[in-house]
Amino acid sequence: MTRTTVESAKKTVVIGFDQPFCVIGERINPTGRKKLAAELEAGNFSTVEKDALEQVECGANVLDVNAGVVYNSNPNPNETEPPLMTRMIELVQGLVDVPLCIDSSVPAALEAGLAAASGRPLLNSVTGEEERLELVLPLVKKFNVPVVAISNDDTGISEDPDVRFEVARKIVQRAADFGIPAHDIVVDPLVMPIGAMATAGQQVFALVRRLRDELKVNTTCGASNISFGLPNRHGINAAFLPMAITAGMTSAIMNPVRPQEMEAIRAANLLMNNDPHGAAWIKANKPPVAEGEVEAGARGRREGRRRRSA
Repeated sequence: MTRTTVESAKKTVVIGFDQPFCVIGERINPTGRKKLAAELEAGNFSTVEKDALEQVECGANVLDVNAGVVYNSNPNPNETEPPLMTRMIELVQGLVDVPLCIDSSVPAALEAGLAAASGRPLLNSVTGEEERLELVLPLVKKFNVPVVAISNDDTGISEDPDVRFEVARKIVQRAADFGIPAHDIVVDPLVMPIGAMATAGQQVFALVRRLRDELKVNTTCGASNISFGLPNRHGINAAFLPMAITAGMTSAIMNPVRPQEMEAIRAANLLMNNDPHGAAWIKANKPPVAEGEVEAGARGRREGRRRRSA
């Protein structure tokens, strides 16, 4: 059974077909968030702190950290992004104990994040582009970490799912040349927007099954891509995630603050028998205890303890 292990200094998360779905919190990323980008450029990390704590509280198992800010004073990411990545990694892992996903298109920033991170983070990402393979796979091997493999290459992103599968196969094979096992590769087969491509959902479900059955790899995706451009995106995402889980998807980079989507994942874990005794579902749906009231059964447990100690 394929298992991908990611670790912080204190916590281990296992991504696998027989494991609860792994939620990778996406919020610590300035892409498309002008306010956050401006804060980071000014050296203000208050939103990063808030997002880290809130995502873990809402159920994120892993936190993605992206430092891709274009500084007006120095727009060269090879110079600005590595030190910012180091600062953000150190800050986030000082606040929460979940493993991290180090996310950058700049290899120097990936290496800086790996050097700063405790445990065994997930590296995001490598593609099938030759230059990217030669730059990122040696880092994966050097630091002995798992990596997200995105199914596009020098030709771009294909609308043909068979082409995207072959790119994933190529990355797995090239990784093996570096001594990187398939269980340390988490493939992102790329989710197309359903509003632009009517078969996007069917494509990704079929791709995930092939990746699981033929390449024996875990999978992930940017879950919100499926609903891009449509109204009530969270309703679409909440339907998409359990269907992807049923097809074999084992993780997603997503916003855990959205309760509709997290509830759908918890229900899928229960129905897929990846929630032992329904403990996570019951805990998440336990009715709140009003002020001054005692939780049902709590009084009996306390009295029982007193009787046994008498």
